[in-house]
Amino acid sequence: MTSVLIVDDQPLQRFGFRMLLESQPDTSVAGEAGHGAEAVRLAAELRPDVVLMDIRMPGMDGIEATRLIVASGGRSRILVLTTFDLDEYAHAALRSGASGFLLKDARPEELLAGVRAVAGGDAVVAPAITRRLLDAYAHHLPVRLPGAADQDPRLAALTGREREILLAVGRGWTNGEIAERLVLSESTVKTHVGRVLAKIGARDRVQAVIFAYDLGLTRPNPPS
Repeated sequence: MTSVLIVDDQPLQRFGFRMLLESQPDTSVAGEAGHGAEAVRLAAELRPDVVLMDIRMPGMDGIEATRLIVASGGRSRILVLTTFDLDEYAHAALRSGASGFLLKDARPEELLAGVRAVAGGDAVVAPAITRRLLDAYAHHLPVRLPGAADQDPRLAALTGREREILLAVGRGWTNGEIAERLVLSESTVKTHVGRVLAKIGARDRVQAVIFAYDLGLTRPNPPS
């Protein structure tokens, strides 16, 4: 059973999410919060598997709440809801540690699939879309000095093959694409990806893409 904390400042929206989640045999609603500060408190108290987080709320918004919940080191994974797939809110949420995002007009089955995927440790937004988001907001990146990536101890802990895998993940490639291009089996790629995530301290592939991007291992795509 996957427990979910619903965070939204609109009571009717929360009611709709609750009805949907409670209609399923494998999901339950742990609680509801109407703003970010309440979400942080309830996430610590209830320890839900997934926090379904609205971004735009009065007071503490969903981005700051996401950052605080992730920083607490708790078990909860954050699935954020946003209006547009390429906006500054989605970008900020991913950087704050969210495991993915869904559009607010997602179909019920998409929201349920997203909750289940996040609960299982997967990222809900495709890494390639994460790359597009990062490219769109590349001007927010800190300036990296030449050679800074090589000095990062997390990168130094990777083997040569694991670094290849990280670069491929950073480019938004799927396991199948990595397997084809590096001539490996998908199961071997999956094992390598798991080791890379553990060594760099990334919760999922989305955070690995951001890690590679921030270190300058992958670069923004030129505008089309």
